[in-house]
Amino acid sequence: MTSTPASAAVAPLTIQDAEALVATASTAAEAAGVTVAVTVLDAGGHLLAFRRDDRAVLIAGETSNRKAYTALQLGAPTAELVDAVKPGGLFHTLPTALDRPLLFIAGGVPVFRDGRLVGAVGVGGGAPEQDHGFATAAVEALA
Repeated sequence: MTSTPASAAVAPLTIQDAEALVATASTAAEAAGVTVAVTVLDAGGHLLAFRRDDRAVLIAGETSNRKAYTALQLGAPTAELVDAVKPGGLFHTLPTALDRPLLFIAGGVPVFRDGRLVGAVGVGGGAPEQDHGFATAAVEALA
């Protein structure tokens, strides 16, 4: 009797993947004239790569990290979660319920491989819609 694995192994994000995500998001931001910070986390929420443009506001580093973490924990782009934390929303109390704060501002995008969550990228420093666009461009280029 041979056994078949319940699910095939999915390759985790590598440091090369993380560097490619940072480079693509940073290049997209530069092309738009926006200074940003970019954070890439692996599936466990551990930092794989980070870069903050030296002209970006200092808080961009923190927001990029929290956006990536939020997208990772909920498996969805933060842009899709903004309404969920408004009063009466499904996740209204979630931003303050955890030890590590979540950030429900557009700019965090999960990274999936073969349908499995393998990490997330977060971008901070531009307008939320811009950050979302830069993060999305990076994830799409990785695919």
